[in-house]
Amino acid sequence: MGKSESQMDITEMNLAKEKKKLRWSALEIGLAVVVALLAIIAITMIILYATYDDGVCKTSDCIKSAARIIDNMDATSEPCKDFYQYACGGWLKKNIIPETSSRYSNFDILRDELEVVLKDVLDKAKSDDIEAVKKAKTLYRSCVNETAIDSRGGKPLIDILPTFSDWPVASDSWDVDYGASWNAEKSIAELNSKYGKKVIISLFVGTDDKNSTQHVIHIDQPGLGLPSRDYYECAGVYKEACLAYVEFMISVAKLIRQERGLAIDENQISTEMNKIMDLEKEIANATTKADDRNDPLLLYNKMTLANVQKNFTFEVNNQQFNWLTFINHIMSTVQINIGETEYVVVYAPDYLNKLKAILNKYSPREIQNYMSWRYIMDMVNTLSRNYRDTRNNFRKVLYGTTSDAAVWRRCTNYVNGNMENAVGRLYVQEAFAGDSKHVVQEMITQIREVFIQTLDELNWMDAETKKKAEEKAIAIKERIGYPDEILTDTNKLNAEYKDLHYKEEEYFENIIQNLNFSQKERLKKLREKVDKEEWISGAAVVNAFYSASRNQIVFPAGILQPPFFSAAQPKSLNYGGIGMVIGHEITHGFDDNGRNFNENGDLVDWWSQTSATNFKKQSECMVNQYGNFKWDLAGGQNLSGINTLGENIADNGGIRQAYRAYEKFVEKNGEEKLLPGLDFNHKQLFFLNFAQVWCGTYRPEYAVNSIKTDVHSPGQFRVLGTLQNTAEFSEAFKCTNAEYMDPEKKCRVW
Repeated sequence: MGKSESQMDITEMNLAKEKKKLRWSALEIGLAVVVALLAIIAITMIILYATYDDGVCKTSDCIKSAARIIDNMDATSEPCKDFYQYACGGWLKKNIIPETSSRYSNFDILRDELEVVLKDVLDKAKSDDIEAVKKAKTLYRSCVNETAIDSRGGKPLIDILPTFSDWPVASDSWDVDYGASWNAEKSIAELNSKYGKKVIISLFVGTDDKNSTQHVIHIDQPGLGLPSRDYYECAGVYKEACLAYVEFMISVAKLIRQERGLAIDENQISTEMNKIMDLEKEIANATTKADDRNDPLLLYNKMTLANVQKNFTFEVNNQQFNWLTFINHIMSTVQINIGETEYVVVYAPDYLNKLKAILNKYSPREIQNYMSWRYIMDMVNTLSRNYRDTRNNFRKVLYGTTSDAAVWRRCTNYVNGNMENAVGRLYVQEAFAGDSKHVVQEMITQIREVFIQTLDELNWMDAETKKKAEEKAIAIKERIGYPDEILTDTNKLNAEYKDLHYKEEEYFENIIQNLNFSQKERLKKLREKVDKEEWISGAAVVNAFYSASRNQIVFPAGILQPPFFSAAQPKSLNYGGIGMVIGHEITHGFDDNGRNFNENGDLVDWWSQTSATNFKKQSECMVNQYGNFKWDLAGGQNLSGINTLGENIADNGGIRQAYRAYEKFVEKNGEEKLLPGLDFNHKQLFFLNFAQVWCGTYRPEYAVNSIKTDVHSPGQFRVLGTLQNTAEFSEAFKCTNAEYMDPEKKCRVW
């Protein structure tokens, strides 16, 4: 049968549709093929781009490092005119000193960040905390418990005043209760034996400089209430500090009398406190200046106690001071009896001789007022807000701070300072990358080798002395990160604090416990061998150390972080950061102090006379160089080239050794990839990171303090002085002798 017309139409229409479908399918296939080809091309380009080595490091760590360096810089400055401004100008513009701080630097930023970590770990109570950690957390909670502290006022301090003959100005019955029976030996010893507070005479047990395996009693000049003896001129830049110091005394005396319910006679209190100032001025002027205490061989005077009594006689209250009675009163705390044949080391014979003309001029009441005050001023910050405010007012004048640090910051530092191994355990578990240890260990090995190799360049040193220097350098022991046992030996860690029992509501009593405990631990070492394996620092510390008596360098976990160090950042930054610090600490073994100790840590003169004379000549160049730096922040005062000599020698040696170690690294491993967005090679990056470690600023008040008390040059001059002496820096930045950063005369010791 034939199809109808309508059927044919339908068939043709279907055929047309099918043809159209076929055409669209072909088009879709074609499009798909094109898309696929484009995708392949795109993927290929991505792979090619990713694998294409343009010599630039694109990791996140490199990007972060580049951003940090750019952010800190002032590219409008010229590196050869003022490299500190060039490297740190951006940092200085962006960072303002916090109101709670007297200075602010990259060091302080890292310390602030570390304190945040400590706050987090100390805040959290965990069911699996070991005993030592539980005690640390209890101590922390007692410290931040301001409600409990404020509710107690000054009572905790008032309650213990009788344990050290009270404070005459804050008592109406002192002359009857204590004055008649007052005894100088007992009264001076009380503060030392119970609380470790050394007033008028500093007595402590420490390593014998000439026999570093043994402990010995030391007698020295005391610390002072103001930062240094210069302040007691009480004129010029020091006038306000002296006035504020006396006002501090008066304010605390009034508060204690008020709490005791005693009448307040403003004139009487003022008279007595000014007498304290008179006595302390005389004591300060009797002390030897820091400039004259740099030679450990001259400081060391070993003699029997019988000879101390013979050589340093003086009277107090018309009675001869008995050294045997004084020392035995202190050592009885740990049941150690001292005889006249016991050897002691006297560090300050001149000071002790000058005491003769001072103490007998003052009455027992006046001397006790002074001694009690020196302890009380330390304890004010542990009392209620009204007491703490008196201290803050004093510190504002002294350091320029306008508000107190956050309580939790003060408390993390206090707990860390008193329970460093327990807190170190928490910090390491929370924040330290353990794989950093072996990387830093390799750097120490390399930099030590460089130090030894560069001895050959020193024409001022003879072969015999160089050989002994090499032996000492090889003998230096390193400590990196943390002692393993704080993680692995919980029994030992718990035992370290077994005699401490803190209460959350009794912060003041917890502090007294710590003072008693620490002093007993120090004193009982007199009859113990020195443990040379003991770490000289906790782990949660942003710093590094050298111990002359142990011939040991220490790099705590807290400093092993950017900008000093990161296993993932370019090696040029690591060598300019922690590498320079490693070289710095090694060089401390050979600075004006460390060079006097041998490879075993004993105070021995291992130098030939010629080399020793030449060392002093080489050092004199740095004394003059740094001593000619004027510091605007300190009112245009010059730095002390003598006080800062050891640190300046270490800085200069450290930068040279680290740079050469980096050159050797490149020789062995090839050039590193450049940092993105920066037009610097890695030699330049080495010096930039070194400089940026020291970016920072000071308040003028603290600058005045620092110039007299700090053995380090301010960060600005650590950068300028060191790089002025570094020919490799001038070469890297193409400086010429006509420019400030490249003086023709360069100083070099090591």
